Amino acid sequence: MSTRIDSIDLVEGVCAGQSRAIARMLSRAEAGEAEAAEALDVLYRRAGRAHVVGITGVPGSGKSTLVAKIAAAVLASGRRIGIIAVDPSSPFSGGSILGDRIRMGEVTGDPAVFMRSMATRGALGGLARGTLEAVDILDAAGYDMIVIETVGVGQDEVDVVRAAHTTVVVSAPGLGDDIQAIKAGILEIADVHAVSKGDKPEADRTVTELKVMLGLDLPASGLKRAIPVIKTCAASGAGVAELLAAIDAHREHLVTSGEYESRRQSIRERRMLKAAEQILHDEFERHRQGRMADLLTALGTTLVSPRTAARRLLAHIGMEIGQ
Repeated sequence: MSTRIDSIDLVEGVCAGQSRAIARMLSRAEAGEAEAAEALDVLYRRAGRAHVVGITGVPGSGKSTLVAKIAAAVLASGRRIGIIAVDPSSPFSGGSILGDRIRMGEVTGDPAVFMRSMATRGALGGLARGTLEAVDILDAAGYDMIVIETVGVGQDEVDVVRAAHTTVVVSAPGLGDDIQAIKAGILEIADVHAVSKGDKPEADRTVTELKVMLGLDLPASGLKRAIPVIKTCAASGAGVAELLAAIDAHREHLVTSGEYESRRQSIRERRMLKAAEQILHDEFERHRQGRMADLLTALGTTLVSPRTAARRLLAHIGMEIGQ
């Protein structure tokens, strides 16, 4: 009979790049196991060297296939890459559908690649619970670049920009009004734009449309940095090297401009707030049949507004709040 290894005892194996230790730690992070909290804190302190790249875009834009090609290019440059593919949850089991893993089959067998699919389990914003802890784990394990491929939910998918140093938005040619639809949501978060399926006749038009939207053709655009728009074709590999070069160039820009540390600090602050939200949610669920029962009853009478109930909820856990 196998004996469960404590999470803290997995830390050294993770930092040594042992696949089994990494996989176990990722599973515990995704499950939100309280026992893993100390180990995750240690791994957080040992992380901080990897370049975290978010890949997002509307469904059907070819993100997964493009990520596989990027991974191959990263490997060719002598670097290691970790991939966190956030899949939509199965409506039956709640687990990830694992479509990304199938599409990335050409690179998943390489020892310099670690691929993990994570289910959203109803989480909004394109990421899954445990995604950012997974980044820490792969970072501490020594992967040079970590790609977060989001689920592809469209304009609400903006959490990735609060998790990544560089955000790539993938658009497919022929989407037409979909480009306008995403403009109000995820278009502006891009540090790099990639147009996939570049062998289609509409690809050049899509590139032009994106450049016009971004104001790249206007001398007085006011942008501190021109956002590149790169046409790619996963089938032939065209444009993939240019896309990786643009991703690397963005990291260099962040470092030389001094923005890198400020972006990292923004990520830390966002993570703190998300962690606080999760702690509050867990606390509520733990006590909804006990200490919170009276509060829920009062809320049900409509004599107490949700805002007032929220203040009482925070008071239950001893939080001081202003008026």
